[in-house]
Amino acid sequence: MTEQDPSICEQKVYESIFRTHYGSVTRYIYYKCGDLQQAEDIVQDVFIKLWRLCATVSFSKVKAYLYRAASNSFLNEKAHEKIVLKHVKQKSNPIDNEDPEFVLQMGEFQLKLKEAIGALPEKEREVFLLSRMEKKTYGEISELVGIGVKAVERRMSKALLQLREELGKEFKF
Repeated sequence: MTEQDPSICEQKVYESIFRTHYGSVTRYIYYKCGDLQQAEDIVQDVFIKLWRLCATVSFSKVKAYLYRAASNSFLNEKAHEKIVLKHVKQKSNPIDNEDPEFVLQMGEFQLKLKEAIGALPEKEREVFLLSRMEKKTYGEISELVGIGVKAVERRMSKALLQLREELGKEFKF
């Protein structure tokens, strides 16, 4: 922390940070998860963590800290949801009128797709999900992530290549 930086531990400074960044960080997480309530919960938890760690986070790095902490919290929740979903699916076997072989193949494909997306490096996964799940343009992704449009294009290209390689091994379309 430099001498010019105000202390985040001062209530007025902390409140100013909250007013300045709460909305944009919440929107960022909302774009990732599509659930406003979940986004608000994550961001509120991040601000609580910031208050607890106020002495260790420099004022000049607070914006980056908030976005990274919120993104990490979201990814942790998604990982937890996958585990819960896997456990629930093992316990319940829904009866379906569709062709059992088709249902089995779709289930396998969805599982492999989730695994393949989960196996992407963090930077490529983030760009892929922002583009394909939240329908963000490369320009919007560039602003959200803080990198150039060309870097977004490279990350997306790497993500798509890795997904094609991974899914193409087992599923022939």
